[in-house]
Amino acid sequence: MLEISEVSKVYPTPRGPLTVLSGVSLALQRGEAAAITGPSGSGKSTLLYIAGALEPPTAGSVTLDGADPYRLPEPELAAFRNRMIGFIFQDHCLLPQCSVLENVLVPTLVAEDRADYPKRARELLEQVALADRLDHRPSELSGGERQRVALARALICRPHLLLCDEPTGNLDEASAEVVAGLLLELHALRETMLIVVTHSSALAARFPQRYELRHATLHPAGA
Repeated sequence: MLEISEVSKVYPTPRGPLTVLSGVSLALQRGEAAAITGPSGSGKSTLLYIAGALEPPTAGSVTLDGADPYRLPEPELAAFRNRMIGFIFQDHCLLPQCSVLENVLVPTLVAEDRADYPKRARELLEQVALADRLDHRPSELSGGERQRVALARALICRPHLLLCDEPTGNLDEASAEVVAGLLLELHALRETMLIVVTHSSALAARFPQRYELRHATLHPAGA
């Protein structure tokens, strides 16, 4: 279970404290999915990074399956993120010098037992319809194909939590539909907890739970 409880984030600025998030709470069980919308600068990405143990909150708490990642020392925190959380960003963040297969395997380089990962990577790439692209470089792929590689990479370590920051933001309508469909299909198949932040009303509409960030606070969509 993911529990975000009364989380606030305040940044110091020359003009005084800037409150980006204020008293935000959100809970997800395994298999549940939520979309978060809101205007640019509303704190969507900040909330995602806090949930993903990338940026500590100023106040409040985050627990994932009963563990508070922000209480872990840095080496253990990095291992926790790698094992428990998968990330997909608007920019796919693929390594240009690596093949599709190698890119998917990057998160496994620090895993203790790596023997089964190449087989799993091939299975994931087949599920995102890229089995015939294993040896291609990112520059040889379309934008939608690159994002499908990023999806496979995010799932390679069997994360409990999948976090997506504008996963279809750079894609044309047809490619966005394909990526969104695969994202929700693989999430359901693996019963991850899934949070997507997006400007796309079409993508958000596909989620059973929808929220809006307004004035640093989180509200059910339409409330």
